[in-house]
Amino acid sequence: MPSSSTAAKNKSGAAAHNTSALPSTLGELAASPFSAERIAHRSVKDELRENLIARLRSQRTSSAPLFPGIVGYEDTVVPQIVNAVLSQHNFILLGLRGQAKSRILRALTTLLDEQMPYIAGCEIRDNPYKPLCMRCRRLVAQQGDATPIAWLGRSDRYIEKLATPDVTVADLIGDIDPIKAARGGEDLASELTMHYGLLPRANRSIFAINELPDLAGKIQVALFNIMQEGDVQIKGYPVRLELDVALVFSANPEDYTARGKIVTPLKDRIGSEIRTHYPETLAEGIAITQQEAWTARSNGAGKLDGLEVQIPQYIREIIEQVAFIAREDKKVDKRSGVSQRLPISTMELVISNAERRALLQGESVVVPRVGDLYTALPGITGKIELEYEGEMRGADTVVRDIIRTAVGRTFDGYFAEMNTQQIEQWFNLGGTVKIGDDQPAADSLEELKQIQGLFEKLSPLKVTAKDDPEIAVSAAEFLLEGMYAHKRLSRSEERGFGAAEKLKAQRPERTDQFNREREPEMEDWSSKNRSRKGFN
Repeated sequence: MPSSSTAAKNKSGAAAHNTSALPSTLGELAASPFSAERIAHRSVKDELRENLIARLRSQRTSSAPLFPGIVGYEDTVVPQIVNAVLSQHNFILLGLRGQAKSRILRALTTLLDEQMPYIAGCEIRDNPYKPLCMRCRRLVAQQGDATPIAWLGRSDRYIEKLATPDVTVADLIGDIDPIKAARGGEDLASELTMHYGLLPRANRSIFAINELPDLAGKIQVALFNIMQEGDVQIKGYPVRLELDVALVFSANPEDYTARGKIVTPLKDRIGSEIRTHYPETLAEGIAITQQEAWTARSNGAGKLDGLEVQIPQYIREIIEQVAFIAREDKKVDKRSGVSQRLPISTMELVISNAERRALLQGESVVVPRVGDLYTALPGITGKIELEYEGEMRGADTVVRDIIRTAVGRTFDGYFAEMNTQQIEQWFNLGGTVKIGDDQPAADSLEELKQIQGLFEKLSPLKVTAKDDPEIAVSAAEFLLEGMYAHKRLSRSEERGFGAAEKLKAQRPERTDQFNREREPEMEDWSSKNRSRKGFN
């Protein structure tokens, strides 16, 4: 099997070969399928629409998604994007953080042609049959059919700008370059002295602005002509560039009042406003996390340094439940949202702690446990914003409560009808067990086998005491953690499990009652002892 570097070289070599086989002059281009009839008056929005129509027709015989890697939007967001592209609209995606807005915008490049011809050396990728800039018009007039042609891949036709308050008109539109004027001996009013900004350089491409409300109002105003008239002006000079650009934006709805807002005239010129959302089902969330989280950690053969990673399904469900419950929790700020990056980073941290444990104990299988979630607190607390009540309780306390609730909810999905009284009785009689990272899984398994009826109750997980120790211990700990979540057991910070707190509280009361009942006998015994001492 060839290495990844070899495959990359082969791929780049094939791409170079394909590009070299394409027309290299204007004359050759006119005689090719890329004739003037096809691309002279074909805008980028026409291109997006045509390729989308072809993709939709092919879906009748293919199950391939329109936008690979986008999960959970098939019946909600994707149809609205399709309608916007078919309508040739500029559109904006509104949604909270971690809702794949940027990924969707980048996926639009799959609707572009594989290669696009332009006049070689042109800063704004001019159409060979309809050049805009003075430099290209002169070049075509001088060289005619010998005008050199270059090619641009679809991935290079996506220009993205993160909106920040310090963005200027010169950054987006352009400015006069005195150095260029001096070197070329041109007048400052000449078009040849212009230094083009990002927007002109996105000609015949997709131009995306992320977090649009962060853009200063006067900069938003500068976008008016582009969206309505399709032209720009630089430094007040009458330079008319009828740019061909598909404009797309993203924004957080709360940004309208938090950091800035989209000015009304600009919002009016945006054709479609599409709202994104978080995963609506646990299965969708698990699919996203499984797709995005770095869990393989292999060297290509499925193992890394002899370690094999096995993630139980209940661990995936608990991690995803943490995000779902956090979005429902009153102590978490709903306006800020709980990013889908939370379960992704949590999953990676959970696996890393299990990996660390396996390396320290010399084990060959990496199996995450419920206890590993508590080591992932740094990856959770930084991704949630708390309300006043949550701030008063503290982020760690709030997150621990969320994890406990997530474990309890997942536990009910597997053991709702399970009778755990036999296990509770073992602990009520004084039994205790500790499951920590400081002992091998085999030792923990032997300790867990002492609990009567424990492994018989793991049948919903299809795990027995005969399975690998790492798998068996993880499943057993999940059962005990679920019982703790429902207050059937107690657990210390050192991960020691014992009888429920209510039973612990009853024992001192019984002791006090026993002492009260024996008080007369104790007094009688004391008096006898005092009298005996008197005779000595």
